[in-house]
Amino acid sequence: MIGGPVAVTAQEMKQADKYFHNYEFSLALEAYKGILDKGEPNLTVVQRIADSYRILNNSREAEFWYAQAIAFPEADPSNIYLYAESAKRNANYAKAKMLFLDYGRKVPGQAALALRMAASCDTALLWMQRPESFNVQKHEGVSGEGADFSPVKTNDGLLFASDRLVVDKKQQTERSNWTGNGYIQLYLAKATSDSTYAAPVPLPASVNTAYHNGPAVYLAKENTLYFTRTHVVKRSAGHTNPDPTSWFKGTDNRTHTNRHGIYTAERKGEKWENVKPFKYNNTNEFSIGHPAITPDGQVLYFVSDMPGGLGETDIYFSERQTDGSWGQPVNAGSAINTSGRESFASLGEDGSLYFSSDGHLGMGGLDMFKAIGSHKGWTKVKNLKYPLNTAHDDFGILTDSTGSKGMLSSGRLAQNGSDDIFTFEAFKVPCTLIGKTIEHFAIAGTSRKAEEPVEEVLLQLTEEGSATPLEVYSDKNGGFMFPVKAGTNYTIKGTKPGYLTQTLNITPDCRYNTDSVKVEMIFNRSIPDKPIVLDNIFYDLDRHNIRPDAARELDKLVQTLVDNPAIRIELSSHTDSRQTNRYNDMLSQLRAQAAVDYIISRGINRNRLTARGYGETKLINRCADGVVCSEVQHQENRRTEFKILK
Repeated sequence: MIGGPVAVTAQEMKQADKYFHNYEFSLALEAYKGILDKGEPNLTVVQRIADSYRILNNSREAEFWYAQAIAFPEADPSNIYLYAESAKRNANYAKAKMLFLDYGRKVPGQAALALRMAASCDTALLWMQRPESFNVQKHEGVSGEGADFSPVKTNDGLLFASDRLVVDKKQQTERSNWTGNGYIQLYLAKATSDSTYAAPVPLPASVNTAYHNGPAVYLAKENTLYFTRTHVVKRSAGHTNPDPTSWFKGTDNRTHTNRHGIYTAERKGEKWENVKPFKYNNTNEFSIGHPAITPDGQVLYFVSDMPGGLGETDIYFSERQTDGSWGQPVNAGSAINTSGRESFASLGEDGSLYFSSDGHLGMGGLDMFKAIGSHKGWTKVKNLKYPLNTAHDDFGILTDSTGSKGMLSSGRLAQNGSDDIFTFEAFKVPCTLIGKTIEHFAIAGTSRKAEEPVEEVLLQLTEEGSATPLEVYSDKNGGFMFPVKAGTNYTIKGTKPGYLTQTLNITPDCRYNTDSVKVEMIFNRSIPDKPIVLDNIFYDLDRHNIRPDAARELDKLVQTLVDNPAIRIELSSHTDSRQTNRYNDMLSQLRAQAAVDYIISRGINRNRLTARGYGETKLINRCADGVVCSEVQHQENRRTEFKILK
């Protein structure tokens, strides 16, 4: 009897380790927890439990168990990093930042990585405090028990991958000991309306083998399915990816591993036939999976850990040749690929390349990114930020032609690491436009102006696409307000007898409904022969060509002429007293004519405009010939004006 319990515990430990090394993590967890129940905790068992939960994407439990692991004095510092990662995936950013910094102090060789990860926690918090304007909702009609992910459109419905357990005895009856759920299979939910679907049905056995199949993409033009299929192969010394979706590296004690290949299947009615492997599959050496294809069928993007990449997994593309075959895979480049994992490639209806990554700066786990540029010309990537991304894995996005509506996969609601399919749609945040109507009066002898409010101006706000404006009058302080929505184009038109009509185009940039957008509208009196100075019309020394900054100011005058179609104006240019009278007359006339020519080029009838150069004949201060003045004083005389002609 002596030593009996010890022998049993040793046998149980051996069995638990066997489960762990065979990737049967759901069974390994039960076994390791059983060992804990029978004896004192030890680092190996606690760390294996933490590792199992991490591999299963159950970050909540992983965070708890890594906290237990680092309490052991002999624990490797790598556990601190894994603890920090788990805390980050649970959006415990303050704790994660502290742990990353602690890891950097204890492992100086990784200090740069630790600082970068700590900084990413601050960035994630900022994104959550200033969320993008999207509504994200779980798609209850499609999501079920287990992991559902990577939705794609077909001609008649929605195709997605899932590890839900299937009752149909003809196809999937076994449970995966990795997750405790089923094997990944492809399902089709036929559309019953624009946004609702019938109960998902698994694709036939020609596509769904007894092991993992998916994710996929559908090329409607050719009624062809491109999908990922997982194979168990003998393990080599090279890269391995036993996880059929995330390229988990696995353990060193396993003789076999999982590798992906891409396959095609032709849809004929309800049948899926003629299944063929992709030309560049090489499952004995590396994986190719997660296909995405352009609507014309000419470019196939995919993910691979083939030799020569930039990181653990990279995005590649292959182009269709004139004979219909696929060209040699090409790495999508360093703008997209990192030393980490790039995966779950998809092509939006907007023509953009989307993918997930844990190598680019993100919120935790896999974040979704949008590549900026075009095929062969991707220049950078953009994190889709919160709430499209979260601290959990976010991937497998499907977008419409605007990029503002679609579906995505995420583990954000799951307690056990499972993923669900969500819908998302951009919305326009309501906020307030606060405006002021003012008039400027020239201060004699200077180019400076005084400001006075203009009351009783009729303000009309028209939303783009609407024919009915909102109307208010400015108050005695010139103030007015309108309710507006972020990202919407508006035109504000202001009118008052005795003043020139003014319009202003604006697109509010609001993040919260408590935000406000401030605008100022400057009104000029419609009095003939009264000069009105145009601000910020500058010319290079001794030149008369229109600079870009002057063009922007002249565009405002163009708008005034459009708003007041009955007026004719004289546009005049003035110089300072330096140079000769003849030279200044010539230069000012050239400048006035250049400004008039520009206005005509913007669509204003030339009969409404007169160009006049006054040279130095209308100085507004004392700086005449022979008077010593500063450059600022001379600048006051170098001005451009307009006046309404009788």
